Amino acid sequence: MSKTPANASAVREGGSTLHNTMVYLRQHWQLYVLFMLPAFALTVIFRYIPMGGILIAFTEYNPIRGILASEWVGFDHFKRFLSSPDFLRYLMNTLKLSVFGLLWGFPAPILLAFLLNRILSTKTKQRIQLVLYMPNFISVIVLCGIVRIMLAPTGMINMLLGTSTNFMTMPSAFRTIYIASGIWQGAGWASIIYTAALSNASKELKEAAVIDGANIIQQIKAVEWPAIKDTVLIQFIMSVGNIMSVGFEKAYALQTDLNLNASEIISTYVYKKGLLDGDYGFSTAVGLFNTVINVILLVTMNALVKKMNDGKGI
Repeated sequence: MSKTPANASAVREGGSTLHNTMVYLRQHWQLYVLFMLPAFALTVIFRYIPMGGILIAFTEYNPIRGILASEWVGFDHFKRFLSSPDFLRYLMNTLKLSVFGLLWGFPAPILLAFLLNRILSTKTKQRIQLVLYMPNFISVIVLCGIVRIMLAPTGMINMLLGTSTNFMTMPSAFRTIYIASGIWQGAGWASIIYTAALSNASKELKEAAVIDGANIIQQIKAVEWPAIKDTVLIQFIMSVGNIMSVGFEKAYALQTDLNLNASEIISTYVYKKGLLDGDYGFSTAVGLFNTVINVILLVTMNALVKKMNDGKGI
């Protein structure tokens, strides 16, 4: 008497489960629509409908007339911005803050995750993580206030150095202040995703590497890095895609009349032209230009990473 193979039985059970699930979905589809409808509606209302505002970039927008009744100017606002004598300065300030922030800030949480993974005591590790995560919950404006107080002529930094320099008025110091404060605030929180990924690293391989006499660098290279490699690549691609999206609030809060040469970036320029000067069409065009550059960088970097990583990207 022939017996049914175990794998055939498993296939039938899997097909039966899928069939039952589909039957249940057909019978109770109203329930799923009810739960999905609020999220769908919010996404459409706050994400897709506002995209129509992009048309403002191609008009001499008048709030009273509305978008469709405003005078159509085509690409005039873009030409005006690209031909502006300050265009290169705004673009370079934005790129410098983003690129240097990426070069210095992106590896910081990864290194923190590796260091935290070396701590064997769970309680000690949790206490250190608590201290590292706390700055993330400080408001950007409060953080900027702390930075201004510490770097004031009578602040802590000058007291330690025995000087009375006003660092906030120095264009050459703005970039360092911006990036360093950003690393202090966000590196600990950003390390969470890498710490979680490191928990998937094989304990057996790590023990074997220790027995074979591998040092810390060799252990990281052979065991821990492969566990977080894909996560690092995805995070890097996303970071490059946002390279033009420098935090407006922080740049504006740290800005002074004397450091404008280094602190005036595209996002602060858009704010001043749009909300302060009321030039809505021009400011929208500048913002759209910024977004297009971000998209181009994201797609380009994703394609490059795919070529270097055996077709793996976003």
